Amino acid sequence: MVETADYLKMLSRMIRAAGRRVAAADEHELAMLIQLRSEFDQAVQVAIDGQRSFGRSWEHIGLALGLSRQGAFQRYGSKRKNEIKNDLPKPVHLPPP
Repeated sequence: MVETADYLKMLSRMIRAAGRRVAAADEHELAMLIQLRSEFDQAVQVAIDGQRSFGRSWEHIGLALGLSRQGAFQRYGSKRKNEIKNDLPKPVHLPPP
């Protein structure tokens, strides 16, 4: 069984490797890499919702995120449950080569 910390370390290595691969690829792969940001944002929201369902406080979540309790709630709280805050522009869908 893989521990969560080991799993996240592996994922980090894979993301760095993807960046190196895309550096030598074309703009279509770059667009695909950028789209992973949305997947990441959704995964963070799922994780935070799960932490909250197990009783984790907004203070503890904020500490993990480098935010205040209030900042964490404003970004990920119940008011935003169905909305993933994403300050990045939407990826451009390029035609296939």
